Amino acid sequence: MGLVKLGMQSEYNVSDMSEQIEEEDLCPECGSLRHSRDYKRAEIICSECGLVIEDRIIDQGPEWRGFDNNQRMAREHTGPPRTNTIHDMGISAMIDPRDYDARGSPLKPQTRARMNRLRKWDRRAKISSSVDKNLSCALSDLDRMAGQLRLPRNIREAASAIYRRTVENGFTRGRSMESSAASAIYISCRQFGVPRTLEEMTKVTRYKKKEIGKNYRGIVRDLGIHLPPVNAIDYVPRFTSLLGLPETVGARAIGILRRVIDEGMGSGKGPAGTAAAAIYTACIQEEKNRTQRDISHVTGVTEVTVRNRYRDIAEYLNRDMEREVTPVAG
Repeated sequence: MGLVKLGMQSEYNVSDMSEQIEEEDLCPECGSLRHSRDYKRAEIICSECGLVIEDRIIDQGPEWRGFDNNQRMAREHTGPPRTNTIHDMGISAMIDPRDYDARGSPLKPQTRARMNRLRKWDRRAKISSSVDKNLSCALSDLDRMAGQLRLPRNIREAASAIYRRTVENGFTRGRSMESSAASAIYISCRQFGVPRTLEEMTKVTRYKKKEIGKNYRGIVRDLGIHLPPVNAIDYVPRFTSLLGLPETVGARAIGILRRVIDEGMGSGKGPAGTAAAAIYTACIQEEKNRTQRDISHVTGVTEVTVRNRYRDIAEYLNRDMEREVTPVAG
């Protein structure tokens, strides 16, 4: 049986997956253009008549399998991907800190001393410029703060990219590294819809809310970043989780906030305070024992703010209920 040579333009991924190929690669039996590759049997098969067009094909994929992202990264031979969270993007080589040779034997004293000197000069060479020193210290602080705030990897990458842009454009002059890094985290949280309050940022830094807010506004202005307004609803899932409340309370609080926002009551008010008051209102309606002090401690909003926002919400809900039960004059 004559075999047809396949063109290399098409790429086939898994078995039983048909691909459209060029006209000269017709099946010699039925003339079909639809072929599939079976890497287990190393064969190219016609999807219409089942004819084996070619055998002993070469699998161009890796020789290993990975069932999740961590396993695939661990088994790749090309090293980890680039990352903004390291000052050199994670692409530089590193001298092994262990004092053993390739056979696993400990190094001799003279060789160990020589390797220590090489490691020292290698570290100095990687952080030779002022920009590298700035990035090395600031990104380390940024990763620490993001870890304390329990932020996911994508937000850490985005915050590191924002801080890197501020350094490259010279916008960090006159601003502290730590507060600028905290501002970059605050901006990336806003971008990804995972808001954190400035009060929460002050808990993981040495700087006050005023300093972080000033740096945040400066970075947004200098880099031309357009941030969407913070929605009070985005705070509800995290606050209810920290308070140990059931999902019914969170759903009721979100419903209250939607009614309040539609009426324009949330404009000019802090979204975190409005969310805290809505959760307190939902706790009362669901008969969950949470005091204003409990909610204030978790949300970082003062008890006075929670109480004032709660009064506004309660007044609106009472008026809304009266409108619903009051008959309309015919």
